[in-house]
Amino acid sequence: MDLAQGLLLNEDALKSVPENKKEAFVYDWLQFLQKVLKASQKNDIQEKQAKLVEQLTSQIQKGCGPPARSLIGHCLAALYKVGDSFTIYKTVSKCNEIVKCKDDSPSYLSTRLAAIVTIGILYESQGRLLGGLFPDTVQVLLKGLKNAESQTRSETMLALCRILIGLGASASMYHRDIYKAGKSCLVDRSMLVRTAAAQCLTELIKESGFVYTNEFEVLVQHCVRALDGSSYETRSAIARLLGNLVACTQKPRPIVTKGKKPSAKEAFDALENGFVHAGSTGGARELLKGSSITSLRSIRVGVTEAYVEFVREIGTEWLSRNLPSFINRVLNILSHPKATPNHIESVYSQRCVSYILRSTLGTRLGETQQQTAVLELCKIIKKQLSKLDAFSNETTNISSDTSHNQHILVSCLQETGSLLRSLGASALPLVSESQSGVLDPVLGVLLYPSLSARLSAAWCLRCIASAFPWQLPGLIEKCIEKVRAYKSSDEALSGYTAAISALVGSAQDTPGSIPFDKTKVIFQLADDILRSAGENARLSVFRAQGAWLLFGSLMTLGPSAVKPHLNKMLALWKTAFPRSPSELEKECKRGDSFSWQVTLESRSGALCAMRSFVAHCGDLLNEEFTRKLMVPLESAMALIGALPEIIKTQGSHLKASAAMLRLRLYDILAFLPASVYEGSFSSLLRELVAEFTLTDNPSNTTTSLLRSLCHQDDSILLGSWLRETDQSLVEEQLSGHSASGSGALEHDPTSIYLKPPAVSFNIRFIQDKLACIFIEENNVAPGPLPLGVSVIDAAIALFGLAFPRVAMKHRLQMLRHFDTCAKQAARNPQRQRAIQINVFTALICALKGLGDCKKRIGGADVRSAASQLIVDALASSDTTLRCAAGEAIGRMAQVTDDQAFVTQTIQKCFEKLKTARDVISRTGHSLALGCLHRYVGGIGSSQHLRMSVGILLALSQDSNSPEVQVWALHALSLIVDAFGPMFRSFVDPTLQVILTLFLQVAPYHVQVHRSLSRCLSALITTLGPELQGTAASISSARSICLTSCAIMSHHIDAQVQAESVSCSQQLHMFAPRHVELASLVPRLCKYFTSWHLVLRRAALSCLRQFAQREAKEICDIVTRNKNNIKSQLVGTTGLEGALFQMLDNETDTKLSSDIRDTLSHVIQATAIEKLGFWLSLCKSVLAASSDITLSSGDDKTEGRNDGEDVQSFTSTAESPKKQNMVLPRWPTRVLAIDIVCKIVAMCREGSPHHFDLAFARAQVRSGIKGDYLVVHLSDLVRMSFMAATDNNTQLRMAGLEALQTVIDNFKDVPEPEFQDSVILDQYQANVGAALRPAFSDSSPEVTVRACQVCSSWITSGVVSDLSDLRRVSSLLVTSLDKVSIKEPSSPQSNSSECLSTLEILAVLKAWAEIYIAAINSDGNSLDGVLSLVEPHLDTLAQCWFEAIKDHATLKLPSQLISLLPEKGGRFFSLETMSTVRVHYNYAWASLVHAFASWLNKVEFKKKLEEGEEDNDSGDHKLHLVMGVCVEALCSPRISDSIDVIISCLSTIDVLLDSDWTRKRLSHNSVVKVELLNVLHRLLLTRDSNQSQKIVLRIVRNILVSCKESLHGTGGNFSPKEVGEGGETGEIEVGSSIVFALLEVCVCVLVRSMPYINPEFRTSGKGGSCNYRDTSDGEVVSMAVQLLPDVLCLCSQRGALTVLPPVLYLLTGTLRVAVKKENDFQPQSSMNVATSTLQALRAIMTSPFIDENGSYVDEWRKLLQSSLATVLDFVKDDFLAYNQTLVLTTLSLFMLTSPDNVVRNPELFVQVLDYFENCFESKEDSQLQIKSLLLLAPVFRSTNQNLACPAIHRIAPLVVKRLDTAASDVTKENISVLTECVNVIELLVSLVSGESKHEMFEMFVLLLINCLKEDDSANDEAKLQLHDSALQRLLKTAPALPAVFKNVMQNNPDCKLKMEKALRENQVKSKQKQDELNRSQSATTNKTLRSQPSIKLKMDFSNFGKK
Repeated sequence: MDLAQGLLLNEDALKSVPENKKEAFVYDWLQFLQKVLKASQKNDIQEKQAKLVEQLTSQIQKGCGPPARSLIGHCLAALYKVGDSFTIYKTVSKCNEIVKCKDDSPSYLSTRLAAIVTIGILYESQGRLLGGLFPDTVQVLLKGLKNAESQTRSETMLALCRILIGLGASASMYHRDIYKAGKSCLVDRSMLVRTAAAQCLTELIKESGFVYTNEFEVLVQHCVRALDGSSYETRSAIARLLGNLVACTQKPRPIVTKGKKPSAKEAFDALENGFVHAGSTGGARELLKGSSITSLRSIRVGVTEAYVEFVREIGTEWLSRNLPSFINRVLNILSHPKATPNHIESVYSQRCVSYILRSTLGTRLGETQQQTAVLELCKIIKKQLSKLDAFSNETTNISSDTSHNQHILVSCLQETGSLLRSLGASALPLVSESQSGVLDPVLGVLLYPSLSARLSAAWCLRCIASAFPWQLPGLIEKCIEKVRAYKSSDEALSGYTAAISALVGSAQDTPGSIPFDKTKVIFQLADDILRSAGENARLSVFRAQGAWLLFGSLMTLGPSAVKPHLNKMLALWKTAFPRSPSELEKECKRGDSFSWQVTLESRSGALCAMRSFVAHCGDLLNEEFTRKLMVPLESAMALIGALPEIIKTQGSHLKASAAMLRLRLYDILAFLPASVYEGSFSSLLRELVAEFTLTDNPSNTTTSLLRSLCHQDDSILLGSWLRETDQSLVEEQLSGHSASGSGALEHDPTSIYLKPPAVSFNIRFIQDKLACIFIEENNVAPGPLPLGVSVIDAAIALFGLAFPRVAMKHRLQMLRHFDTCAKQAARNPQRQRAIQINVFTALICALKGLGDCKKRIGGADVRSAASQLIVDALASSDTTLRCAAGEAIGRMAQVTDDQAFVTQTIQKCFEKLKTARDVISRTGHSLALGCLHRYVGGIGSSQHLRMSVGILLALSQDSNSPEVQVWALHALSLIVDAFGPMFRSFVDPTLQVILTLFLQVAPYHVQVHRSLSRCLSALITTLGPELQGTAASISSARSICLTSCAIMSHHIDAQVQAESVSCSQQLHMFAPRHVELASLVPRLCKYFTSWHLVLRRAALSCLRQFAQREAKEICDIVTRNKNNIKSQLVGTTGLEGALFQMLDNETDTKLSSDIRDTLSHVIQATAIEKLGFWLSLCKSVLAASSDITLSSGDDKTEGRNDGEDVQSFTSTAESPKKQNMVLPRWPTRVLAIDIVCKIVAMCREGSPHHFDLAFARAQVRSGIKGDYLVVHLSDLVRMSFMAATDNNTQLRMAGLEALQTVIDNFKDVPEPEFQDSVILDQYQANVGAALRPAFSDSSPEVTVRACQVCSSWITSGVVSDLSDLRRVSSLLVTSLDKVSIKEPSSPQSNSSECLSTLEILAVLKAWAEIYIAAINSDGNSLDGVLSLVEPHLDTLAQCWFEAIKDHATLKLPSQLISLLPEKGGRFFSLETMSTVRVHYNYAWASLVHAFASWLNKVEFKKKLEEGEEDNDSGDHKLHLVMGVCVEALCSPRISDSIDVIISCLSTIDVLLDSDWTRKRLSHNSVVKVELLNVLHRLLLTRDSNQSQKIVLRIVRNILVSCKESLHGTGGNFSPKEVGEGGETGEIEVGSSIVFALLEVCVCVLVRSMPYINPEFRTSGKGGSCNYRDTSDGEVVSMAVQLLPDVLCLCSQRGALTVLPPVLYLLTGTLRVAVKKENDFQPQSSMNVATSTLQALRAIMTSPFIDENGSYVDEWRKLLQSSLATVLDFVKDDFLAYNQTLVLTTLSLFMLTSPDNVVRNPELFVQVLDYFENCFESKEDSQLQIKSLLLLAPVFRSTNQNLACPAIHRIAPLVVKRLDTAASDVTKENISVLTECVNVIELLVSLVSGESKHEMFEMFVLLLINCLKEDDSANDEAKLQLHDSALQRLLKTAPALPAVFKNVMQNNPDCKLKMEKALRENQVKSKQKQDELNRSQSATTNKTLRSQPSIKLKMDFSNFGKK
């Protein structure tokens, strides 16, 4: 399509294009033209404008397809906007002529539609220029409406809408005409026309006052009529119209000259009448005669949405000002009897009101206004309660007024609960203040006569408990007191037991928030109520229901709370049911109606409690208990068989109780394994089948599970996509199944305490699916469906579990029975449909169960019966049934083992599709074909692919039947998904068909376009990365995909637009270069404020993907285009601020998750570059103030004062609807503070300059662009403070965490202006102010976090003043006082043991960290901290010890738990064991470390001083601490945490550092060996350098302990035979300490230097030393230093055994250390070498090698071997090793080792050779010097065998060097020559006698030779050598004057040279002295001049000194 990319249409190329591709060619050209025109200037197109206009108008006349129409209009508009506009009149006139033409042929329709669309777009863009043609155009359009078909009418209304937009008030003369046309079209039979008319009238309202004045009532009536039977799109458009209409009546407008605006009362009355009278007789009924109940419900839903749209349009400010009146008017709807004529309609109305309140109060108000709304709702509750005296009589009859008022109460309570739940702890004042609180009104409703009101109050209390968990115990106690006080009131009994159940159920959201003593009280209360059920007949039912409700809620607390009461519960369950069939038979023959009602209610409650037990206490449900539980369940199954007879005998009023019993039974059985009740399958299945085939049910009840069981991709056919809308809460009312959307709490009271399941298909929880969705997505009260529907749902779910285990004959019988039931109901189509829907749902559920169990459906007869049942339904006229049949046939193919069945079924579908001409057969069999391929898979049905694709492609092009197209395209998309890459050969023709249909199918066939978009998405997935290719076919496919996406993006349907975004997202993933982000990202931003949830979801999902790779790019795109993006969210803060605002506007969970992910990716990419911007944005979010100004990210922040404002992200100058902005709520503020912490962490990982204030200030002063975190420290502290002092608990915790992050990262940052001060010092007051309220908080979680911050602050070293420290530590002191007197295991009424334990451990942990830091400090920064701890040390030590004991107890295996005391531990009880483990895991490591430090510093030291070394009184503490630490080090779960590892190792290190500990362990070798083994395993699994250092310190202490036990504490070591090895030298591997020590050392060395491992050498890797990267060699040095001491633990023979590996390790380490290229740092390498040499020295001087030793020769040979090893590896590559270190090593061997070691001639020669090579090295003078320095001690050696050969070898070389010194001297070798002189001087001193004189003569001659020859020698090196030699001569000559004189006499030349040098030296000395004298004189004169002439009489030298 490259030929289409030109400014003018390439007509020649167009002619050559095939006919079926011409339309696509033209569309590509139009698309390209639009892009070019937007970027063009007038001069660029001036010459070609006329031709362009001609080509575009010709396209209009040719009649292009729907997508091209709007493109032509936009191209013409852009052309006239950029170029000349002279011909625009002509163009519009031509279009008018086309519209006027009376040609009604179908071929002319597209031409007329193109002209209408073009007119509208031109007027919208250039309306002011077309004012003269406006009357003609409007007349033409209005006249054309009269006889036009629906598509023309729709486009005409849209064109009029565009005209109104373009002309505004200028078109006022025709506003009434347009209004009349729109009003008539508003009630058109076509939904498309209604939608367009609504859009037109919505635009008209903005400009014409008469619409919302004189015509207000008329238009409202027409809107109500238009809502009759409307579709979702139409309903939405009309709701927007109605909302805007009412909003205009309340907005301040210019004075209306004619008519009067309706008042607020009149406007709301109109809406209210539309709602109230829609579903009953009278009112709107007269306008809607003959309408169905579904149509009337659609009116209510539309009016409901209009309320929400009214608030959206009028703005938040109006709502805040008029909140009381608005709430009252909305709730007043429910006071009308016509709104609540029966129960189902009442529930529907409540749902509508709840939706209005949730969508306005819950999303449009800030937190402050929401709190006001809660108070207003409570006022209404009080007002309703005041109308009823709940205690005046005890009758259950409720008056009619009360019946209507209950609905108001229900809505108020549910909205109050939702608001409080979303507000969280921010609403604490509402709960704590009794005068304005909410508790009293809510508790008062618990006495209301209506059950629904009582349950709503209970649910509201649950929401309060979820928001304030610490209030839970008090609320439960209050309700328990009320139950006991009003035990004779049925309402009180029902209400307060429900409240307690709901409160107990809230503990699932906050585990551990209920004290276990409270659970015992509730158990006892429930037991008492149940036992007293028979005492009062009137209260029997209420007591039974209440008691079992309490029992069921208690089961949700889990096994730990239920286990103590398990036997009692089992006894109660058994008592509730007959014990045998005979007893049941007798029971059925006696009793009256009332007794049976009580019995059935009681047994239903018992079954419900069982269900709750099985669901939440699975750990207790072992095989034995299951068998016991089956006894009452089998009785219950027998009872349901007798229920029909009982109902027949006792009356039909028992039907509800019987249905509830069946529901409970089905629920509990679904939770249990089917094998436990397999023996009862026959009777059970009979009941289940009768249930959903409506055998005993006269009503046509249908299940609600069908849509959930069908595949999610089928939502396009079933319409279940409505659940993905913002209006799903009310739109669900219009769903197909019985009582859809009618969920209410009174349908199942257990929903107030059950936790909703996950939103996915699950047979056990499927009946609660809708309730779950409401809870999770919209924070709305759960809505269980009516009992009749719930029973059928439960029966179907259980049938799906049981069917796979049924015998084949029974399966056949059931399938045939299903067919019979459907045929018998044929006379009643409605009932037949209900039965078929239930049957197919059960069948799909059964087939799914077969697939899950990997079982087959059965033989041929079973398959035939099922196939017949399904095939008949494929031709059903009901869409839902056809869809279910397709799903069933697919799943059936999945569970059949006969491949022929699949083939035959597909062939039948082929034949049917070829022959059938009716729509029903074609659609049903198309779907069946797709489902077969979907479930069989591509491999299993590949042979049928070609035929399937061919048929479906043909059907998809059947333009006569859009419905067939929809189903065929959907089936085709299923096949594409199923085959994946196997579909590749069919991609090109399929894409061509899709593009053709996109271009030809009219937009109002929305379902077709949705199916096309779904198919396109599947094809893009199939192509995948192949789309990046450059082949012609790939380019063509990619072009089609991009063109299709562009067409979809301009579609009128939101679903299609969302699919367009999704396809663009896929294309960007596979071919990113071909997707233009510059145009796509602004479009996504426009969708942020879309009315459609699906569009917002798609936009954010796409942005999330883009942000993963191109976060910075998309932010820049948004910033550049923010003026063009028509979104009120994108303002000065760009994309980032828009995302923050969306968080407060959106309630959808998935959408919020995508927003957070996108923000996370953007922060990761841009936070460092835009540091100031992000911090300012977060600060504005936290401040939550609209009058703050945001400074730009590029502004200099240096010097910014604290009072400077930052613009809030909610304040955008471009926003036209600022009044709709919501201030950030607490979740958004928590996210902001989390982002701050993340930014700090990113800066910490990045440049260190972010924490260097001096550098940052220097950069700012120098004008260098950059931003550094340290400059924003004041903002960081301020934000942390704001968050930490907020009312909301979660925000306070986040703020404290941020404060700790600031402390941890800035505690060491110095303040450059004040020496010895840190930058945080100035924020002491802020930290203290943030911490103080946290310790007085009632929430333990806040106190816990505050303790962490407190300990971090005290131990940070920021504060050094003791008084300042005491102010903060006093907070911990107060908490410690509470800890010392508190026992969580003791009974407490209003606090949870679990939370109390957490608080105690947090306090103890904080003190432990402070104590550890104090005793480990360097004595400077934390001088006074220890003095703060010492007064409390005894108490702390005792508490630490008790907590450690508790932790050890909790670590015991479950078999030993029974041996524990009944009280439990010090800080926990037996009941809380499972919940407090996590708290102990959080704190124990610090407690153990602190306690060990205390033992070392205090107790053990005291014992040692008192001489109690042998007293074992402290052993239990030592063993406890050691045992806990060793257990943790061995535990793979805890060892995952490096902090725990470090703490445990530090603890053991501290313990072993004590002399007392070492003495106690000195003789316990088993403990030492085991500990060493643990440390060895730890080294193998951990690479932490810090942990390795501590391990080696521990090993050093163990070694010291062993040495002390073996050799005493004196430190004197002498070889003994008592060490390891004995006389034989054998080392026992398992029990040897020496072996364990060597294991640790070898592990450290090998992990650091793998090359020393022999196996590593022989593996072929020895050629390269690629050692493990280590930061320093400290660990290796520590390990090397241990090796010599290991020998001290051995006997003489044992030491000989150990010595070879020790020497091997030392020489191997030395080889690595002396190598020039290794992975150590240079200084670390030197440290390792030094440690190794020290270890070698220790071995060579060991007492074992003494002359009296037994194995001296063996030691010497081993040392010789080591020396040979060193010489061997340095000989291989002389330059590869550090020669200085090698020389040092060789020198050490020569000087330290025994004589025989180096005396070996071969070795000694090699040593001297190395020294000679080093000395002769010309490149390195330092090496030459070092060789001479190291030889000097050798020369001095008294061992002549060592010294003489060395002198004989090296001395001649030195003399030779000095002999040529005068001529060869340079700056580089002057030091070498000096050292040579020193060597000769040393040799002179070493000889005596005549030899000394000879040496002296030689020395003198060498020195004289170094003197310069003449005065002209100015070389600095020669002068330096001359001076050095002369000074040495002057010093040496007096030693032997005679010899010196003799030398001078015998060498005249030398004498002259000497005399000359002396004379020059004297002259030079005199010159130096004169220079010195002159310098001293000048200094003296300067001092005299500087003295003042006037002397002060007073001495001020001490002024200012204290």
